[in-house]
Amino acid sequence: MSVTKDSKGSADNLEILDQVIKEKLLDAETPGFEAEFSPDEADLLGAFEETALTEKDALDSVIDQLLTKVGSLK
Repeated sequence: MSVTKDSKGSADNLEILDQVIKEKLLDAETPGFEAEFSPDEADLLGAFEETALTEKDALDSVIDQLLTKVGSLK
């Protein structure tokens, strides 16, 4: 298998990024130390995985709206 200069450079960059992230994660375990991650690093770590409800689902889950629609449960 041959590796072109571009893909080799990309592989090297990924290895460097992986090492930087590993070191930052170790630093983050130090009490009082605030490790900073770039947006790309945070994205690779899954920090921005969207798991929130949709606005409609959130509104549908509000009990106050249900009580307003059907009246008091008393």
